[in-house]
This record gives sequence, C-alpha cells and structure tokens, in this order.
Amino acid sequence: MTSDIDPLIDTDKPPSGLGCRECLSSGTGWWLHLRRCATCGVVGCCDSSPAGHASRHARQAGHPIIQSFEPGEDWFYDYRTGLSMDGPVLAPPRSRPLSQPSPGPVERLPHNWTELLH
Repeated sequence: MTSDIDPLIDTDKPPSGLGCRECLSSGTGWWLHLRRCATCGVVGCCDSSPAGHASRHARQAGHPIIQSFEPGEDWFYDYRTGLSMDGPVLAPPRSRPLSQPSPGPVERLPHNWTELLH
C-alpha cells in the first residue's frame, strides 16, 4: 500500500536488511549512520559515511525519499527539495538493532575511521 503523503512512500515495504546493503555485499564497507529508502526499503549508508550509498541509490533508482534507520529517529528527508519532513510509519524493523553499534560493523572499521568521514 502506498501512503497518502507521497506516492513514492511504500509503507508496506520492509527494509533490505539491518545494515548498508552495498557495504555488506562488498565485504569491506562500513558506515556511520544508516538510511532507508521509503520507496523500496533499500538500507544504505549516509553521506557522512565513506561511500554514501543511500544518496547514490536515490539518484540511480529515482527514489528521492529516505527515512533515518537509526534507533530513536523517525525523520524523513527528500533529496528533491533538500528538506526534512514527517512521514508515515514504515514496515518493521524501523531501525538497526540497538546492539549494532554506529559506526559499524565494528570489525571493519579502520583505525583512522574518523578521518575518513565526509
């Protein structure tokens, strides 16, 4: 079912996983914060992360609305307008697990990770 707020938001689509899909599939990537595509559920890393997979997905797929995938955060962001906004409740899970640290995954963090943030 698509939300009444924006036709690009699918409230029934679950997230693609509990971490950045692209970072995890690379076997070496890591992230600072996670974002969830509100259209298809792809979880990507934020623009402060080295790879910025969430915004890349938005550009390539034409899915401009994301929601934070961080515990305790429910804000949405629209890449078209550059504005944060309120939005509907998306299918669970609504964030990475509390037991999963940020940045993560811990075993992939380089010793100088803070110097690699954007």
